Amino acid sequence: MSPQFIRYTPDVEIPEPDFDENLQTVIARTEQFITESVTTGGTGQAVRDAHAKGYGLVRGEVEILDGLPAEYAQGIYATPGRHDALVRFSNGSPHAGADARLGRATGLALKMFDIDGPTLLEDEPDSRTFDYNTINAPVFFCNSVAHYLFIQELFLNAGTYFAEGKSGRHRFFREFVTGKGSLDQDQWAWEEFLTFLLVSQRPLVNVLLATYTTMGAVRHGDYIAKVRLAPDPACAAGVAERRIDPSSAREVFRPALVAELRARPYVFDIQVQLCADLERMPVEDLTVEWPEQLSPYVTVAKLRFPEQDISGEDNLRRMDGLSFTPWRVTEAHRPLGSMMRARKEVYRASSRLRHRLNNQDRWEPRSADDVLPLAASVPHHR
Repeated sequence: MSPQFIRYTPDVEIPEPDFDENLQTVIARTEQFITESVTTGGTGQAVRDAHAKGYGLVRGEVEILDGLPAEYAQGIYATPGRHDALVRFSNGSPHAGADARLGRATGLALKMFDIDGPTLLEDEPDSRTFDYNTINAPVFFCNSVAHYLFIQELFLNAGTYFAEGKSGRHRFFREFVTGKGSLDQDQWAWEEFLTFLLVSQRPLVNVLLATYTTMGAVRHGDYIAKVRLAPDPACAAGVAERRIDPSSAREVFRPALVAELRARPYVFDIQVQLCADLERMPVEDLTVEWPEQLSPYVTVAKLRFPEQDISGEDNLRRMDGLSFTPWRVTEAHRPLGSMMRARKEVYRASSRLRHRLNNQDRWEPRSADDVLPLAASVPHHR
């Protein structure tokens, strides 16, 4: 018996108390970190406050599949076709040092081109681009902007805590659970802390072998969904550089990605999981993994990478100039929940400041060729 999917209505989101005030504090701290990163980050540049280190910019194509069931053929997925795409692979850390010093969270940011309809960004409604920001975990370790106030502070200073060894780690864990002493004991952030531990123990693999999800819920036309990008099983089986050992060299993730894309094409499945039960598949609680037995992921599109050479420093420069945000989407794919709402303004403020400090023009490309011409990245090994 097929599940009955929950219809989208605005009331699936629950307003968070003091949201606007807390959001302004988060933005101020983000801007302070980015400003200071010019001198403290080790690169001489302002870096993102999360996913600071990119592993490569990859040229691709998204094929939206034909013949999808009606519940899945929603929004941009209602029209079969092909769209050029760019992907930024990254580490989730706010720092950009050696891979061994960064965490196990990795990210895949996808930008599709020539998408019809206005975006939800008021300052660029006609960009005709569409972004996903995803990480290699099905859950996230923060459920509210109020909790992000202390979680953000802990993460931006994590290096100081962990440099102290066992005592520093214990202090980090204690302050996470207790909200740096701000939470009553019956409100301690146990679920978020346990989710943090889960994410921090993700396996160290080639970034092409990870499965990436939106973490938060999004509108899917008439329904509510989470979206993930999962490696095509046949492609994943052919990956030669599989396990990653950060102790073996300063840079390990990028060389493995470069080697793989030089050798062979690759494919990710873009998949949608529709919400069938708001209690067991909540919108506001990002620590809950939606059970696949209630609603399986269904492939709606293919993200294909041709063989290409992304080894040059110019690739990193082009990658660094791009911006990705969960809100560069159409109304039919609106991000849902308080944490997703917060990301709209935080990402915009972060991008504007980073580009200004780095003396970079901040612009949204009209085509993938504007950023990464495919001909320039074709490998010459044959």
